[in-house]
Amino acid sequence: MNGKEIIMEERLQKYLANNGIAARRKCEEYILEGRVKVNGQVVTELGTKINPEIDIVEFNNQIIKIEEKKLYIMLNKPEGYITSAKDEKGRKTVLDIVNVQERIYPIGRLDYDSSGLLLLTNDGSIYNNIIHPRVAIKKKYIAVCKGKFTQSDIKKFKSGIDIGGYVTAEADIDIICEEKSKNSTEILSTVEISIHEGKNRQIRKMCASLNHEVISLKRVSIGNIKLGYLKKGQWRELTESELNYIKNL
Repeated sequence: MNGKEIIMEERLQKYLANNGIAARRKCEEYILEGRVKVNGQVVTELGTKINPEIDIVEFNNQIIKIEEKKLYIMLNKPEGYITSAKDEKGRKTVLDIVNVQERIYPIGRLDYDSSGLLLLTNDGSIYNNIIHPRVAIKKKYIAVCKGKFTQSDIKKFKSGIDIGGYVTAEADIDIICEEKSKNSTEILSTVEISIHEGKNRQIRKMCASLNHEVISLKRVSIGNIKLGYLKKGQWRELTESELNYIKNL
């Protein structure tokens, strides 16, 4: 879980070539000749990188438009996958599951050892609708934790918890059930937690600060978008109503 925006950058000459302007070597010549603008400014540096979702690129004073099918996908992410387009350590990523031709990227993050609802898209405006702090969209999780949550614990969730130099915003927690572990006398609590932030490993840190180790964590909804009965490792495109909801956030 992370509130930072993903910047999908690529070299300017590659972007020009991929959009049919010319071969990459020829595109480099065009850049050096001052025939390319980025956000209204002439660019002559070959090392320039742009974000196709944000930057406006012109060639000979004509805006280059990407005609790409927009995809909006819901995935029930299994544990053991990185929420990223690629991983430097060679671990499996969510794009190993959602194998589509278009270049999509995850909206926000789910930890490597967490599961549940993850949205992916190639539409930058939708990405920012969900990620931007002003939206404060509520995300619900089901967590299995060690120990019983006291009324004091519940109050701390609602008032904010220091997770190491940062005090969380108000969060909700509801106890679903409490039962003994199969392998010991220890009590395991299943709880529903709702937050609208996305700090790295936030829920795990919140629970740990109250001496409740998280055994498993599954995201079940993002606002009105619900995981439902989608099985772990499966994905589908968003429905029209789900998409309209996100577009109007």
